[in-house]
Amino acid sequence: MDLQDFLAHVARRELIESGSEPHRFMHEAAQKALSISAQLNTGYRTPEEVRALISQLTGKTIDESVNVFPPFHCEFGRNLTLGADVFINMGCRFQDAGGITIGDRTLIGHGCTLTTLNHAVDPAHRADMNPAPILIGSLVWLGAAVTVVPGVTIGDGAIVGAGAVVTRDVPANTIVAGVPAKVIRTTGFDASSR
Repeated sequence: MDLQDFLAHVARRELIESGSEPHRFMHEAAQKALSISAQLNTGYRTPEEVRALISQLTGKTIDESVNVFPPFHCEFGRNLTLGADVFINMGCRFQDAGGITIGDRTLIGHGCTLTTLNHAVDPAHRADMNPAPILIGSLVWLGAAVTVVPGVTIGDGAIVGAGAVVTRDVPANTIVAGVPAKVIRTTGFDASSR
């Protein structure tokens, strides 16, 4: 299995069975991601050095407008896409094997966790994983310590309050908060016109 085969597998949301070829591939890729993350999180790095390491982690050129404040942890890297002017604050943890896309001008607060793999409910198959992507639109703001679970889409211009656990899709231009996150109100602004 190569990267394209694995990405196609998770894009189809196919089960990653424990011990299977996709599972082994994911774990091998994780070792590369952990090595790059260790470089990123050891000592001071200039913004340019951080972007170079994030580019190496994702296998994609990262726009010079992107800023990531380490420490930053990512267990796969090759299924992470960052738009222009994205800001990721300190202490974030991304599990991107199932796919994470973050739109332009989005702000990710301190200590946010984005997860894209669920384990099976059946204890006999607990190590099996179900991938589901996270899609975060443009001009979104995730407050500190937000958790987003697999399969969630957050619409353009949305705001997620600090400490929220996002378990379902968030409409565009909406403010949500709480555990689980619930709609508080609309923002009063239309992000699509910005």
